[in-house]
Amino acid sequence: MEYSTIQYRQAKDGIGLITLNRPEKRNAINIQMRIEISDCLCKLEQSSDINVVIFTGAGSSFSAGFDLNEFNNPSIFDELFKSSSKYHRDIWKFSKPTIAAINGSAMGGGFDLATLCDIRICSDSAIFGHPEVKFGAPPLYTPLRWIVKDGIARELCLTGRKIDAKEALRIGLVSEITNSSDLLRRAIEIGETILEAPSDTIKYIKSYFIGNTEKGFEESFLIEHDKAFQDILLPKAKSRFSLRNGRR
Repeated sequence: MEYSTIQYRQAKDGIGLITLNRPEKRNAINIQMRIEISDCLCKLEQSSDINVVIFTGAGSSFSAGFDLNEFNNPSIFDELFKSSSKYHRDIWKFSKPTIAAINGSAMGGGFDLATLCDIRICSDSAIFGHPEVKFGAPPLYTPLRWIVKDGIARELCLTGRKIDAKEALRIGLVSEITNSSDLLRRAIEIGETILEAPSDTIKYIKSYFIGNTEKGFEESFLIEHDKAFQDILLPKAKSRFSLRNGRR
């Protein structure tokens, strides 16, 4: 896959790596990058060779957020909105696990990208924040509150305060901190651990990550237990039983 604002490569068997690749702009997310990420995820959705995707940034930043220069050109506002709306949904609804390997500052839209991933790890130099609120842009609140709960999410969205890697770990925004040189290796290790489980099971789990966020216990239990039992667990048990007894 050839792109101009991102790089894609297969990092290991089953693991794809998307690198935001505008280091001279601190990987600011523009229309072209959003279109390319959406296109790449669409292709990976259809690929049986890739079952985990890692996001990281080129250079010393994960992403500085949206490219503000595009907000100075009214002729592209319609494309700006459409590409943004689609890109965020494409990341959230992607059916395979995603890992954000946050290698530096993750601001505004870069912070949002991290919160839309399933797992977040960061380097010790990582910084997070929503400075866009100072310029009149409301941050994404809901994905953040699912991770760090309402009180902290409200405070970060309203103040635009920056937090470092240690605070991000303390509030549960990231699951671990590593040094910059080990970050990608560690993200790949996590991906390999995920791939130890059957791909259909992982995909089923990811489906209720996406679909059960606002459901109550009973609705969630029907999907996470009853349906999983009937559609995933018992068919695997029957298959293993048949193989043990020489039947296919």
